[in-house]
Amino acid sequence: MKRQSADFLEKARVLLENATTMLSVDLTAQALIFESHDRVFKTHTGVQSEFARLAKDDPRIDSELRAFLGLTYQLKAIADYETGPGSKVSAEHAIRAIDTARRFVAAIEQVIAA
Repeated sequence: MKRQSADFLEKARVLLENATTMLSVDLTAQALIFESHDRVFKTHTGVQSEFARLAKDDPRIDSELRAFLGLTYQLKAIADYETGPGSKVSAEHAIRAIDTARRFVAAIEQVIAA
């Protein structure tokens, strides 16, 4: 393989890892949960349920952000396990998800700082 090709592939891997990290907003939800209860949940379902309970009536966390944990889990499942038709996340969808992840992190940081 040519050196430049290898460099492009390595950069693609790094960017994919960054995208995966951005979509792993469970860590941000865990921060809110721990700040509220000094407790860490071990499963995505536990994190999602407790986050939903905490965010339910909080006006600082809009409905799109409240639903985001479930969406990110669906995107992760598609990326990790699906094959064939419907197994790809479009670039547009990924970009929107990453933008929402940034808003999600910022919103939770604001809630915790208050």
